[in-house]
Amino acid sequence: MSDTTDTAVPTVAPRRTGLSRRQKRRLSRGLQYTVFVAAVIALAASADWGRLQNQFAQADIAKQMFPDVITLALKNTVLYTLSGFVVGLVLGMAIALMRLSSVGPYRWVAGIYIEIFRGLPALLIFIFVGVAVPLAFPGMEIVGGTYGKVALALGLVSAAYMAETIRAGIQAVPKGQMEAARSLGFSPARAMVSIIVPQAFRIILPPLTNELVLLFKDSSLVLFLGVTLEERELSKFGRDLASQTANSTPILVAGLCYLLVTIPLGFVVRRMEAKAQEAVK
Repeated sequence: MSDTTDTAVPTVAPRRTGLSRRQKRRLSRGLQYTVFVAAVIALAASADWGRLQNQFAQADIAKQMFPDVITLALKNTVLYTLSGFVVGLVLGMAIALMRLSSVGPYRWVAGIYIEIFRGLPALLIFIFVGVAVPLAFPGMEIVGGTYGKVALALGLVSAAYMAETIRAGIQAVPKGQMEAARSLGFSPARAMVSIIVPQAFRIILPPLTNELVLLFKDSSLVLFLGVTLEERELSKFGRDLASQTANSTPILVAGLCYLLVTIPLGFVVRRMEAKAQEAVK
């Protein structure tokens, strides 16, 4: 046998050419930021800021709105929203329990209600409450006048959405909770009220708060019910002053008042969602 010597051939790593994936992503983000900033600058440069200031930022007109915009318009908007939320929550809870009931007619009625009131625009519900209800029941007066009508209209609209939210929250509670409560001698109704529903509300609190934000904006539809000067909410208040002054500053101030409430509520919703996700982890 002849002696053979194995010689190892060194392997040469291929030389990288071009950009890495990380560099490509950074370059792509940089280009996107550049295009965005350029678009904003172009839009700002093309706007007529003088006309915008003259139409939307008249300080003397804005001063005339205070304190009525807060003590009257914003207060009415908050009252309309809270009353509609309470009516919607109570009605939505009843519909959600009907939806989960073992009795067929209850489930059918709840399902029909949800499909109808989720499918109709809120504007039509307001018109229905303001026009159809008095015609159908001429001798019946809605308690609370305009406040009662708004609470009923907003409650009918929000109840359909809250019912599905509450139903999902109840079904998210582990079934073992009901079984444990039943083993301790709780009746099904008592177990639902004392054990299941409180746990469900911890789950659905963020979407319910989001529904409150939506109701706060939907309260602007109260103008279709015909309100007095003392019953005006933010949107109606701003429109009336804008027509009187022939200037849009009141509308801008009314919009800022909406944001004064909706932005903190949105922050609260995000915080609750973050805490809920941390609890799951």
